[in-house]
Amino acid sequence: MIKNNPKPVIAIDGYSSSGKSTFAKAIAKELNLLYVDSGAMYRAVTYACMKNNCIQTDQVDNVDNLILYDIIHNIDIQFIKNNKTGNIETYLNNENIEMQIRDIEVSKNVSAISTIGEVRKRLVELQRSYSENTGLVMDGRDIGTTVFPNADLKIFMTASVNVRAQRRYLELVEKGFKVDFEEIKQNIESRDHIDQTRDISPLRKADDAIVLDNTNMTPEEQMVWFLKLIN
Repeated sequence: MIKNNPKPVIAIDGYSSSGKSTFAKAIAKELNLLYVDSGAMYRAVTYACMKNNCIQTDQVDNVDNLILYDIIHNIDIQFIKNNKTGNIETYLNNENIEMQIRDIEVSKNVSAISTIGEVRKRLVELQRSYSENTGLVMDGRDIGTTVFPNADLKIFMTASVNVRAQRRYLELVEKGFKVDFEEIKQNIESRDHIDQTRDISPLRKADDAIVLDNTNMTPEEQMVWFLKLIN
C-alpha cells in the first residue's frame, strides 16, 4: 500500500509535543515525500493575527473577525527546505517565520485560533491542495479524521505530559528562548483540553489509526518501529 504507491498520503496525528513533526519529517525523508506541518499552518495564522492586532488574549471572543477573515483568505503558506541546514521551514506570504511561530506567546494563542471554523475550513482546503500532485506526510490533530480520512496510513502519537513538556522545553532552550518548564507543561495541558473538547474537528484517534506511544522511545527507535510497520 505504501511501498508500491508513488503518491501515498501518510497522516500523523497526536498530542501537542508528542514528537509528530520530528517523526513525520523522518518518514518523509526516508520515503522521499513532501512533508507538511499542519500545526505550523495554524501557528502561521496565529502569528499573522498577533502581528495585525486582531487577537489580544487566548480567548476566541477577543478576535477581530474582520481582520482574521482578511488574513486567512489572502494567506499563502509554503514549506521550503533550508539548503544550509536541511530543515523544512515555514513561509508566510514569502516571509520565513519558522522562528517566530515557535515563540511561547504564539503557543498560548494557537489553540484558540484553531477552534474557529472559518480558519479550519480554509486551512483544510490548503492542506488537501498539497496532495494534488505528490505524495506527502502530514502531521497535526485531525489529519486522519478530517483532512485525509482515506489516507493510506494513519498513526496516532502519544506520550506522557511530563515527557512532552521536557521535549518542548529543551527544543525552545536550544533555539535560544528563555522559558519556564512549569509554564510549558501548563500550556501543553491546556492545549490538550482545548484540542480534545473543541466542537470542530476535535483531537481523537481515527478508528483505523495505529497508536505509537513514544514516551520511552528515541527518534531512531521510532523509525525502526515505522520501517517494521510498512514492511
